[in-house]
Amino acid sequence: MTTQPPSVNSSFFRDGFKRFLPNSQAIALAVILIVGFVLIYSLSGLLMPVFASIVLAYLLEGLISKAETMHMPRLPAVYLVFSGFMACLGFLLFYLMPIVSQQAVELVQHIPLIINQVQEGIMRLPERYPQFISEHRVREMMFAVQRELLTYGQNMLSMSAASVMSLVSAMVYLFLVPLMVFFCLKDKKVLVGWLLQFMPRDRHLTERVWKEVDIQIGNYVRGKFAEVFILWSASYVTFSTMGLNYAMLLAVLMGLSVIIPYVGATLVTFPVLGVAYFQWGLAGDDFMYLVVAYSVIQALDGVFLVPFLFSEAVNLHPIAIIVAILFFGGLWGFWGVFFAIPLATVVKAVLTAWPRLGDNSDNNIH
Repeated sequence: MTTQPPSVNSSFFRDGFKRFLPNSQAIALAVILIVGFVLIYSLSGLLMPVFASIVLAYLLEGLISKAETMHMPRLPAVYLVFSGFMACLGFLLFYLMPIVSQQAVELVQHIPLIINQVQEGIMRLPERYPQFISEHRVREMMFAVQRELLTYGQNMLSMSAASVMSLVSAMVYLFLVPLMVFFCLKDKKVLVGWLLQFMPRDRHLTERVWKEVDIQIGNYVRGKFAEVFILWSASYVTFSTMGLNYAMLLAVLMGLSVIIPYVGATLVTFPVLGVAYFQWGLAGDDFMYLVVAYSVIQALDGVFLVPFLFSEAVNLHPIAIIVAILFFGGLWGFWGVFFAIPLATVVKAVLTAWPRLGDNSDNNIH
């Protein structure tokens, strides 16, 4: 039995190490990514207001940059953009949220009536189709549904009791986050200069990756906010014009549905069509008009709005998008789902810019 000399084994591991970390700049990029991921993952619960402030400041920075290209000094641009941000926040908190909350409460209060209508419809099934389903089987199904609804209601009560502390935390966030956003915008150069002190000097690869990621994330997130606003506005005008109940609540759900690609549009279909069905039924034409209007809004969003807003975004395979949603949503919940595609573009940008074995990476990067 023969064994390979130690030099062969050492060369094998050395080649593998070079393939993974070809040069010092790749090592610096890997360290920055690992440290950043660990800090965000481990401290997200404690420093969530800080992370939220940085994200909001990053989004508003695009508007400030556009104002600076129009020869406006940075400080007046910061005050102008921040004033618009506070106006939007005030509209969200003092106008939109009360209406949505009120309609959500009304919908919850009508759930027992809706359940009774569903029960009456199901109980007629044995009379219409006795060869397929029996009355005893229907009663067992209804009993199981009632038991699940009771358990769900008890869980909702426990969550509402625990939400008091969440409300207090939200009030603190509403004060801290806008304050930190303002100082992040106002003192951007000071903060970035302080942060760069802790970065490796050999970071040309990191800067190249960041430039690509900055373009993609900025375009995507700002476009996504625009898509949410446009879809919410169009849905609210359509639903309120047609006289659909809970128009504002359903319009908000329509706007938020675009946050989760593919899945969101499917999920929001059930409440919209469900409310329309229990309000108008299938006898008249109102339900069909609503179905047509809803289909037109979704088609216009997919055919015209998305290509226009995200023409410069990185094309990702649908499987990559779904995997990103599952992975980052499992890590950070709602914000993980919202930033799943931007984070996926980060991964793609890193993999694209990562030096390959045999490339003259040091020369190419400089």
